Amino acid sequence: MKNTKLELSVGLFVVLGIAAIIYLTIQVGTGSMLSGDTYLIESRFANAGGLHSGSTVLLAGVTVGRVEGIRMESSDYSAIVTLRVLSTLRLPTDSMASIKTTGLIGDKFVSLSPGADDTYLESGSRITLTESAVDLESLIGKMAFGSVEKEKAQQDPK
Repeated sequence: MKNTKLELSVGLFVVLGIAAIIYLTIQVGTGSMLSGDTYLIESRFANAGGLHSGSTVLLAGVTVGRVEGIRMESSDYSAIVTLRVLSTLRLPTDSMASIKTTGLIGDKFVSLSPGADDTYLESGSRITLTESAVDLESLIGKMAFGSVEKEKAQQDPK
């Protein structure tokens, strides 16, 4: 009888552990780990390369939101990125949004830098100061082929 109670306790513990892991996996996967109310703000980038829905939004290294969606602005072919951020976060209207990379070739995320203005962004407003993603491939290509062209010019004086 004592053995059965022990087995039942262990079984219940394992089932609860698996249920907790499944719950956390779903929460992290849907990006709903943001506790509390949120609001939406937009930002326009010339290049949103590598950014996707669900990407992290950071302020001072702390997760304060997620990328809700990305769409193309047909008038100037820029990317409009919609950010869902915590409502407790009051961003001045002169704040800046930058697309950055974790590590050398890691995931892209949006980094927010607060400004100093006395007025704050509201739901639906737009961050006007932005810095697009750096295209690492083209940078490496320019550096590699740029140095090759310089060597050719030095070796072949005309």
